Amino acid sequence: MRHAAKGLLAAWGIGMVALGSTGCQSKVANERDALYDENKELRAQLDARGTPSANLGPAIAPPEQPAHVTAVREPPTTQPAGFTIAPRPAAPPPAAPMPAPRNDLAETGQDVTTDPIAGTTTVHLVGDALFDPGRATLKESAKASLDKVAGAIKKQFPGKSVKVQGHTDADPIVHSKWSSNMELSKARAEAVRKYLVEKGLDGGHIVSEGFGESKPKDAKEKSKNRRVEIVVVTR
Repeated sequence: MRHAAKGLLAAWGIGMVALGSTGCQSKVANERDALYDENKELRAQLDARGTPSANLGPAIAPPEQPAHVTAVREPPTTQPAGFTIAPRPAAPPPAAPMPAPRNDLAETGQDVTTDPIAGTTTVHLVGDALFDPGRATLKESAKASLDKVAGAIKKQFPGKSVKVQGHTDADPIVHSKWSSNMELSKARAEAVRKYLVEKGLDGGHIVSEGFGESKPKDAKEKSKNRRVEIVVVTR
């Protein structure tokens, strides 16, 4: 039995040399695995019969995992014959920016604000630029500004409702024919309304209101509270 085992080991050694020269990795791996299994079985038989398997020399190392098992295949770098890939569609051109909405009132040089929630556009006019102290007669110098405002409203908001609102500071009336700031604010708002109607605004769509000192704009600078606001209802 010992002679048979040694012959087997010798044959295994010769076979490994021969297999190393063939260059066929798959065949070498298969035959190496078979020899490993035969060697393992022979050692088990010798151990079972009481013959130390160590006499056969060192055990054959288990076969290593073939390199191709763990290798990751790279995707083909060439396109298969007869196979075409549709070109990627070109990205759409960027959308043109939306033009800013026209605001003719802002071009009048006056302070203009817009409230999209309330749906209004308001022109804020300084009261001292429109009227002398305690008076409700328009200054001649104020009419050029009102001409621009009237033209812008007719062009940008034809047919829209307009409210002319007068405001004053909290100083009490002393030297004036008006009995109160409320009366003065109403008279100033009405003077502006009449002038806008003269410049072409529809009198049926424009009203005047006076608030006196009830809606101050600035708690410290009372000159800002003396004002007339032209509110255009845009929605």
